[in-house]
Amino acid sequence: MSRLAAFAVAMLATLGSAIAAEPQPGALTITFIHPETYRDASKSYGYGSDAQVLDAIRVHLQKLAARELPAGYSLSIEILDIDLAGYIDWRYQGNVRVIRDATWPRMTLRYVLMHDGATIASQQERINNMNFNWGVNLYGYSDPLRYEKAMLDDWFARAITRQVHG
Repeated sequence: MSRLAAFAVAMLATLGSAIAAEPQPGALTITFIHPETYRDASKSYGYGSDAQVLDAIRVHLQKLAARELPAGYSLSIEILDIDLAGYIDWRYQGNVRVIRDATWPRMTLRYVLMHDGATIASQQERINNMNFNWGVNLYGYSDPLRYEKAMLDDWFARAITRQVHG
């Protein structure tokens, strides 16, 4: 074996053990319960749900959990209903979503937060953000779920991060 090959094998072995030694983040399970009955989780229909919206919400919750949920914790979230901010106005070609102050985002969910097998928090909540159209939103105008993501950020910080980090 050449020196370069031996060096590469040694580096891979060192890197592999370093990766294995890092703590793994907490586990997250997301379940959408009867998404076909959701009040408004569709980018174009204005009722029910579509896979793009559900996938975007799933990915966002996964990012929050990866950032805030340490090893040893597990979080199970069941999403029972979604009502996106705004409403679909059928008068406009292309199903335009109209945003008004009175059409804030809402979501009903049930969650269980556990640490090493013991339940820390368990609750069903109806979350909303009545002030969604005021202030600064960290998500850009090009993000069609910017209001829902900001609402989920606030909920996650209040309900989960405070339980985990005190």
